[in-house]
Amino acid sequence: MFKKTATLVCLSALLLGCDNNEVGDVSLGLFTTKDIKIEVLTDPDVPGVTCHMSNIVADLDLADPSDMSISCRQTGEITKAMIDTIDRSKSGDIVFKKSKSIFLKSLKIRRIFDDRSQTLLYIAYSTKETSGSYKHSMSTVPLWGTQAYQFPQAGQ
Repeated sequence: MFKKTATLVCLSALLLGCDNNEVGDVSLGLFTTKDIKIEVLTDPDVPGVTCHMSNIVADLDLADPSDMSISCRQTGEITKAMIDTIDRSKSGDIVFKKSKSIFLKSLKIRRIFDDRSQTLLYIAYSTKETSGSYKHSMSTVPLWGTQAYQFPQAGQ
């Protein structure tokens, strides 16, 4: 029995991956295998932005829940050169992706730039419908006060 449990734990760790970005772990109770994991993520193209994401992880379970929350803040310099390198399309760029189950569900964080308000938007979402809904959460980082802020042109 121990060997089966150890094998299942190892398999789960391989499938879900070990995350060295974890900064918090909150147990949801003694009689559940679910925890809230809190991770820190730095935007690879705009390193002056740090995001903290919490999501439910179901250890020893084949499918992780889709609930998540994200909060992003300016924690360093943001320059115009950094903003010039990012995808400025309406769909933006995926800056983080993580598998949530063996059933092709993943959690993604996408960065979108709102040129009009000079704001970076970070949206965390699951790629699989759960209870009739795609779970998502959003946070914004305004460029006001940074070197990257561009004053609006007349008529905008």
